[in-house]
Amino acid sequence: MFFFQTIFSFFLSQFLFIHLAAENLALRQQLAIMKRKNSRLKLCRWDRIFWVIFSIFRPQWKASLVLVRPETVIRWHRSGFRLFWRWKSRKKKIGRPEVATQLKKLIGRMAKENPCWGAPRIHGELLKLGFDVSERTVSRLMPKRKFHSSGQKWRTFLKNHSSAICAMDFLVVPTASFRVLYVLVVLSHERRKVIHFNVTDHPTAIWTSQQIKEAFPWETAPKFLLRDRDGIYGKTFRQCVKDMGIKEIITSPRSPWQNGHVERFIGSIRRDCLDHVIVFSENHLRRILSEYFAYYNLDRTHYGIAKDAPIPKAIQEKPVNGGKVVALPRVGGLHHRYKWREAA
Repeated sequence: MFFFQTIFSFFLSQFLFIHLAAENLALRQQLAIMKRKNSRLKLCRWDRIFWVIFSIFRPQWKASLVLVRPETVIRWHRSGFRLFWRWKSRKKKIGRPEVATQLKKLIGRMAKENPCWGAPRIHGELLKLGFDVSERTVSRLMPKRKFHSSGQKWRTFLKNHSSAICAMDFLVVPTASFRVLYVLVVLSHERRKVIHFNVTDHPTAIWTSQQIKEAFPWETAPKFLLRDRDGIYGKTFRQCVKDMGIKEIITSPRSPWQNGHVERFIGSIRRDCLDHVIVFSENHLRRILSEYFAYYNLDRTHYGIAKDAPIPKAIQEKPVNGGKVVALPRVGGLHHRYKWREAA
């Protein structure tokens, strides 16, 4: 029993000693503040840090505080806590590299000048300008706007035989005088290239047969021709195609998705061109479509062919001595092609 009393007395004496030493330290610190040669009492940063730490390790710290109120020390502690977490949450130079300001402005400029372009199209243009940036970054930096679904794709027979397939279809275009014009388009699946087009107000099987002959002169005819079940493809047309050595692939009834490439292409014609102009006549429509198809084949990047144009477009290197990206208007300024130009 004596042993335990001795141990208890020892620890009690040590506790009282530490208690007195801490209280003495607090009083001496406040006395040192009062001895400073200042016209008014002023606590420096280290005085505040001392009392914040002292309040953490000594429960009875308020009894030793004389110069300021306990609420002041608590306010110091909260301010220190905010500064600590602000420092912990500071921006660190790790992770993905920051996108250059020039590239950010260029993406915004392309999106503004081409309202119907999405991230894949802009990303394709940037790749051709030599910028090393991901499509996801382009999508994140683009101005927010609403996009419309672009439909489905057929990826069975079409994917395996794309080099030997061409597709054709008609689209209807009303004019300003309420006249209805029909546009025939023939598209190659391999590079999404526009092979042939023409405009008429009265399509017939004989006229359509002539267009196929003009689209595939000599021995350039594809192995397969994909089309829908439109009644315009009559006996004359089918015989003409057979004589040219082309095998017709006819889609199922009410299944436009089976001719997805040309249906998507017609949608692009409307979104990229016809929805933004008023057609006055057949010649006017033919001229507009000629300009758009030239842009489509030479300049427009495509998601399905690795962000390249139907007629391959070389990647342009940035000038060594500096330069700027200039916009070349296409289709009357509705679209643009971008290229580097050396600084003057």
